[in-house]
Amino acid sequence: MGRPKTNDETVKDRLVECATEMLATHPQASVTVRAVATAAGTSTAAVYSLFGGKDGLIAAVRDEAVASLFRTVTAVPATADPLADLYALAAAYRRWGREHSHLYSVLFGGVQSFKPSGAAGAIGTGDPVRPLVAAIDRAVTESVLDGEATPIAVSLWVTLHGLVTLELAGAFDAPTADAAFRSTIHATLRGWMTPASFHEAFLRNRP
Repeated sequence: MGRPKTNDETVKDRLVECATEMLATHPQASVTVRAVATAAGTSTAAVYSLFGGKDGLIAAVRDEAVASLFRTVTAVPATADPLADLYALAAAYRRWGREHSHLYSVLFGGVQSFKPSGAAGAIGTGDPVRPLVAAIDRAVTESVLDGEATPIAVSLWVTLHGLVTLELAGAFDAPTADAAFRSTIHATLRGWMTPASFHEAFLRNRP
């Protein structure tokens, strides 16, 4: 049986998958073209033919992570409640991290921007933070949150990223993780609410 074609899409996907698993569990410097090719059952020539080398392969792994997270958060539907939408976006981010722990580790193991490479940008990959900023913009416009979208988004993302990172590291059991997520995300959102919206929420939730 001959060696797999070096330009086959199946080989390309397998190389990205194997590189993802390796990058999630090993330092980037130790992940070599030869090691990934061997794990994928192909040749080093396939890596150079499809990605141009190690840097291109790693970029492809990150692009796949960005694209996957972007698809997840953009699938969250908008409702009449801006705060509920923000919580739903946070929940989608957490769900993606739990379901794609290898990709999450690759994407955030060394904190970088969400900006995809030129190849990914050409096929329409977007910034996964953009839906969050858009939802915050809406909440500010409707006088639900008080402040500018960027600092609010940073505050929420830092909180969310910390929660998910700790959960994936095994710092919490499942019930504790669920409770911590609910209480911490709600507390972060409350901290940015306008006095009027905070008062309204208090009255609505009062026994």
